[in-house]
Amino acid sequence: MRPKGRFLAILAVMASLLLTLGVTVSCSDDDNGNGNGSAGSGDLDAIAQERGLSPDDMRHALQSFVPPGKFDDYVLLASGGHSGQMLVIGMPSMRILKVIGVFTPEPWQGYLYGSDWGEVANVDADQANPPTELSWGDTHHPAISETNGEYDGRFVYIQDRANGRVGFVDLRDFRTKQVLAIPNIQTSHGGMFVTPNSEYVHVSSKFPEVWPEGAYADLTEYKEKYHSVSTWLKIDQTTGKLNLAESFQVEIPPYTQDLADAGKKVSDGWGFIGSFNTEMATGGNMEGGQSMEAGASKNNFDYLHAINWKKAEEVAKAGKVEEMNGIRVIRLQTAIEEGILYLIPEPKSPHGIDVDPSGRYMVVGGKLDPHVTVYDFNKMQTAIENKDFEGNDVFGVPILKFDSVMSGQVEVGAGPLHTQFDSKGHGYTSLFLESAVAKFTLGDDVVQTGETPYTLVDKVAVNYNIGHLAITEGDTTTPDDKYLVALNKWSIDRFLTVGPLHPQNFQLIDLKGGDGGKMELISDMPIGVGEPHYVQIIKADKIKALDVYPAGTDSATMQKSEFAIEGGQEKTERNGNTVEVWMSAQRSHFTPDIIRVKQGDTVKLHITNVEQTKDATHGFGIADYNIQASLEPGEVSNFEFTADKSGAFNFYCTEFCSALHLEMAGWLLVEPAGSAMAAP
Repeated sequence: MRPKGRFLAILAVMASLLLTLGVTVSCSDDDNGNGNGSAGSGDLDAIAQERGLSPDDMRHALQSFVPPGKFDDYVLLASGGHSGQMLVIGMPSMRILKVIGVFTPEPWQGYLYGSDWGEVANVDADQANPPTELSWGDTHHPAISETNGEYDGRFVYIQDRANGRVGFVDLRDFRTKQVLAIPNIQTSHGGMFVTPNSEYVHVSSKFPEVWPEGAYADLTEYKEKYHSVSTWLKIDQTTGKLNLAESFQVEIPPYTQDLADAGKKVSDGWGFIGSFNTEMATGGNMEGGQSMEAGASKNNFDYLHAINWKKAEEVAKAGKVEEMNGIRVIRLQTAIEEGILYLIPEPKSPHGIDVDPSGRYMVVGGKLDPHVTVYDFNKMQTAIENKDFEGNDVFGVPILKFDSVMSGQVEVGAGPLHTQFDSKGHGYTSLFLESAVAKFTLGDDVVQTGETPYTLVDKVAVNYNIGHLAITEGDTTTPDDKYLVALNKWSIDRFLTVGPLHPQNFQLIDLKGGDGGKMELISDMPIGVGEPHYVQIIKADKIKALDVYPAGTDSATMQKSEFAIEGGQEKTERNGNTVEVWMSAQRSHFTPDIIRVKQGDTVKLHITNVEQTKDATHGFGIADYNIQASLEPGEVSNFEFTADKSGAFNFYCTEFCSALHLEMAGWLLVEPAGSAMAAP
């Protein structure tokens, strides 16, 4: 099609789109044969020229446009990086729909501004650095629950890279229900995944830790005193919560463990963890040593860890464990003797490890190697059976021969990191140094398009320095070959400058069905809340979120609250120095709207939003007391605080709820200690 004809065709499509929105549009040639579409006072051709839009710009805008009243096809669940939160993003619109408070206070939802923290935290008091003392987290890798290797839309888990914690979010209401401090782990980078039937959430340590937690050992004792673990946290299938009593850990060598992935289908029952720093370098560039980056990059190979978790589960049940800090630990020597742990050489300084949908191929990207290396699980099994080892590492762990388990290598470009897959037998790898995504073929038993195995077939540039990438339904056994999202660390010239700290850049890429069509970049999305690391993308119709809570629901337990009331049941009771209030909230008043206490009293406040209308959310905030709640329809929120300041404190509805929203307010009256006060 000639450029002019193509341009007019796109204008015609845009005109049709505008008509669906109720805008009167004409798009036709004038007497001189020029495009002359108009939309009210605007001419589409003129608008395009005024904005400097190319035909491709307009076509891409249409590809990602979701009109008001229409819904996105996919939900992207992203880590929020240093914000400590999780982001909910619609696709293909790339609009943020919600920020979920996980490890950091989130005022809009009142998260950690009342009694919520006590409800979600599940912390062994003996652990060092309990989460109640932390005010930030670094969320990294979300993991959506699965059934038979498919996202099922029930739960999502995410870890705190900085502090060795994991958070659980219930996708019925997109709220955090548990924060668990993982024993015997200090940090975790990308070692998180859910097993194919959500038996466990796996979280591995990144940097090793001195055991017991809180103990000290100098780095000269690194090999002897520092320890790493692979943690398998048991999921309660009814509530989604994690049960430490039924969980276990496998001790692994004190290398630096990195990305991890679950086996599936033929490799179900196994987990794989990449690692680097098999040199066990510890830094010391001002103490006569080398920087970590130099010391940890000497060896030509590091090790991929292959862990038979189903066998480890049996060993744990048989009691061949040590109880350490509230969790069962299979020590390293036991893991070796029981055939739980094996090492596979991988090119130096690897980063990504990703298992393809068939479960047969494990793909590793190495930061310092332009190739991706593909391992064959079937070959791995044969090598283990035949004891085809090149020897043991310094801790006695068997090392499989590289040539015995490697299936192929593809030269994809500079700085390969992470790989995702489509359903046709292609891998898609992020190239950090090249700022691109490379598409290549896997083995001949999975390539369904007649292409040559282990061949680079396409590449698309991104802006800039891509880290992770994700495909729609990409971590499942049946990826949806629609879109890919590139998570770029730099944005440089893509958005307005808002100071030296620039936003990250999510870029939406059309995969063209994965069957020979070229990848095409559609849109950019600035992320200005932190440095997200990874996302998972689920079909929107798999999530069955609530419109309202059933009346009187405790959102922490998703059960009927013992403190729920109906209108007319409001009351206040004093028991010694404790004042307990059962309050209702509805448009446009609180009942009661005056709370009378004495300085030093313990106040227990139970608020029921008695509304059952969709979106009829109220809020509750008290001046000077750092208390805020989001009272969603049907929800019961509970607070407990000490009235340690005397005075008259206004409380009000913090969510604009009705025409009389400003009148939805009341008073907390705190009489000075020692004064006379009438009983409430």
